[in-house]
Amino acid sequence: MPGTGAVWVLPTWMLPAWVLPTWVLPTWVLLAWVLLALPPSLAQPQPSGRRWVTEKEARFDTTYADWVGADLINIYAFNHSVRRNRTEGVRVSVNVLSDHKDLPVLFVVRQKEAVVSFQVPLILRGLYQRKYAYQEVSRTLCQPQTKAEVETQHFYVDVSTLSLNASYQLRVTRVENFVLRTNERFSFNATAAQPQYFKYEFSEGVDSVIVKVTSAMAFPCSVISIQDILCPVYDLDNNVAFIGMYQTMTKKAAITVQKKDFPSNSFYVVVVVKTEDEACGGALPYYPLSKNASPDEPVDQHNRQKMLEVTVSPAITSEAYVSSMLFCLGIFLSFYVLTLLIACWESCRQQKRKGLLAAMDSPSLDTGHARSIPDSFLGHAPYDSYGYGSFGECRAPSLTSPPVSEQPCHPPRLAVLAGNGSSGSTEGITDSMGSAEVSYGYVGERSLENVAGRPRLDSLSSVEEDDYDTLADIDYDKNVIRTKQYLCVADLARKDKRVLRKKYQIYFWNIATIAVFYALPVIQLVITYQTVVNVTGNQDICYYNFLCAHPLGNLSAFNNILSNLGYVLLGLLFLLIILQREINYNRALMRNDTHALECGIPKHFGLFYAMGTALMMEGLLSACYHVCPNYTNFQFDTSFMYMIAGLCMLKLYQKRHPDINASAYSAYACLALVIFFSVVGVVFGKGNTAFWIVFSVIHIVATLLLSTQLYYMGRWKLDSGILRRILHVLYTDCVRQCSGPMYVDRMVLLVMGNIVNWSLAAYGLIVRPNDFASYLLAIGICNLLLYFAFYIIMKLRSGERIKLIPLLCIVGTSVVWGFALFFFFQGLSTWQKTPAESREHNRDCILLDFFDDHDIWHFLSSIAMFGSFLVLLTLDDDLDCVQRDKIYVF
Repeated sequence: MPGTGAVWVLPTWMLPAWVLPTWVLPTWVLLAWVLLALPPSLAQPQPSGRRWVTEKEARFDTTYADWVGADLINIYAFNHSVRRNRTEGVRVSVNVLSDHKDLPVLFVVRQKEAVVSFQVPLILRGLYQRKYAYQEVSRTLCQPQTKAEVETQHFYVDVSTLSLNASYQLRVTRVENFVLRTNERFSFNATAAQPQYFKYEFSEGVDSVIVKVTSAMAFPCSVISIQDILCPVYDLDNNVAFIGMYQTMTKKAAITVQKKDFPSNSFYVVVVVKTEDEACGGALPYYPLSKNASPDEPVDQHNRQKMLEVTVSPAITSEAYVSSMLFCLGIFLSFYVLTLLIACWESCRQQKRKGLLAAMDSPSLDTGHARSIPDSFLGHAPYDSYGYGSFGECRAPSLTSPPVSEQPCHPPRLAVLAGNGSSGSTEGITDSMGSAEVSYGYVGERSLENVAGRPRLDSLSSVEEDDYDTLADIDYDKNVIRTKQYLCVADLARKDKRVLRKKYQIYFWNIATIAVFYALPVIQLVITYQTVVNVTGNQDICYYNFLCAHPLGNLSAFNNILSNLGYVLLGLLFLLIILQREINYNRALMRNDTHALECGIPKHFGLFYAMGTALMMEGLLSACYHVCPNYTNFQFDTSFMYMIAGLCMLKLYQKRHPDINASAYSAYACLALVIFFSVVGVVFGKGNTAFWIVFSVIHIVATLLLSTQLYYMGRWKLDSGILRRILHVLYTDCVRQCSGPMYVDRMVLLVMGNIVNWSLAAYGLIVRPNDFASYLLAIGICNLLLYFAFYIIMKLRSGERIKLIPLLCIVGTSVVWGFALFFFFQGLSTWQKTPAESREHNRDCILLDFFDDHDIWHFLSSIAMFGSFLVLLTLDDDLDCVQRDKIYVF
């Protein structure tokens, strides 16, 4: 074919007759006759070894419309200049116009260091081995490196098929903006059969960059991959996960790339559109099946195209890491400094007060009588234990008792107005109440001087079992005391202090044991998760905020781990405060301090130690969770939150019910049951009606049982006769005579608690929230807040007061909790959705270009929890010089 530059290679049997020798003609005639005599299937020539091969010199940016058949192979030869300091992309685009799906056209691109081959129609498989066919295919060629300043490189495009005649279009172009520039946006289109990739080279002095890819459209689902400069480049849906780092994407994707991971100081950014949207949370496409079609028939997806925009920007420097770590340490170490300053100030104040008291006790030189010091100078609380554990010198009760101590333990005015009638079902108890009040009424009449010299174990707030003849007497005495209409702390602080101390110390030792056995496998597991992410490059395993995930070493999001340091440091500080308090309290007991023995809320520190340990473990396990946050390890972040909420409620109840508080074994068993339901709810609760019905029933039944336990102070039995007793109480209290509840304050609290819990149960049953773990935690927090509000109201209603330090803690903690919850509800990621959908919530850093909203939640919530613990610790410090038989129980 003259003028085309083609080379024709013809077999011998195709040459014209005038070229052949005369002796060959009879042979060909005979051969032709034999072929005509054969059956048609045997007479057809086999294409093997009998093809035409054409080679054409081709040019860039030219469209070649050609055809190819079973006996024809087309070869297109291209050449271009490659410079060492400049990289150009080359893109091959083909479109097969013939519709022969069973006989595709094969394109083979042969170039230096790589061979790329693909067939058209291109068949890609989706979920359940579904097939999708694409007639238009474009591929970017891998660019081999060159050491010469300028080098001419050749590559060839071979086109072949088994079809008799297949027409196609071929076009080879240079890719504009193949090399991405720092902080410059670049927009492009991609399809499943027309992937795109670009090159980025690290600038001088830049150690890490963040590659951000965005799109205005969520679907079709796409994959972003970071690959080393190697040939071939894996840029199809079925092989993009073979190498490098990758993540699925709807509208946002971000990958932090470190220079140390790429020896060539450059990498490819590969963008692939997936054949289906299921991986990104989309619906599976309709897969048409006709009667005549085979289930393996490929589906044409037509124009499945997505427009994207890519930006590469420098990540933070090593100086930012150092400054952020110093900032984090500085915030929480400042609490240590503040605590030390308050302790020093309190110590100086106590020393000054002791000097004034000594001067007051010494006789005056003028009159010979002791000096007097006004109460306004010394204050109402002689020893201020809110000063982180310091016991001062209490003066005589007549001088220092707060207003509540001047009253005997009788019902408040509001309680009297509310009614104190007793029901017929409790007549047996109320008949003996008068005698019980008389028998224990001596406590309020005796002065502290009469008990100051008694041994510690014989104090008024303890009772020995040896004082009773039989176990029935002990049980009867419990009924008499605990069923009094108006209780004082002395009524529920009768057990031996040593027994109670050991009982509550078990809380600490149990949670310490739980922490060790829980934390070790957790740490091992998250290390394995991080290793899998680093080895496979699959960044869909972990749900980070990828727009603010700063790696350090093998950790992908160091900032989310560092921000949990506050829980550990403040938990340790709280343990030190409790230790100091306990040391001072024990010293007061050893010197038989009257007020330590007989005044104030009984001091038991075991639950406080457990709370501090739980706060530290929350920090450790939250850090472990944020090593690789995902669906399978969510309970690491929430388990000790449940424990903290439960321990705070137990501590609040223990303050005025020290003898009847739950044991550590039963408390931790209940918390374990809560964690069990949390796991079951997350795994099986989404959209499961049966689960929500069962859980709501259990929630309501548990609320009723706990209400009964609290109302009767544990003096009831759950046995076969419980229904008969309930009916009897209803008959006597509601039918025979309509009387109000005997314990009005308790009834108000329990009614409010039941309303809240029944409402939460109804909300869960109707709405069925997806985040069951947060829903369960909300139940615990609502009950804790309800009980705390009730405690504060009843404390003020009983004539007690709140000192300055706990008041400041309450106000400050409330404000911090408000800001903390604001940042918590920002929702930067969620494992309830697919990884691609979760990344739609990702946001940039907002503090020091290092911490995001969730990190600030960690900062503020750790401070708020520490403040909440201090509130519980100091709330009743105003009662430290009030006798226990004058402190009301509520």
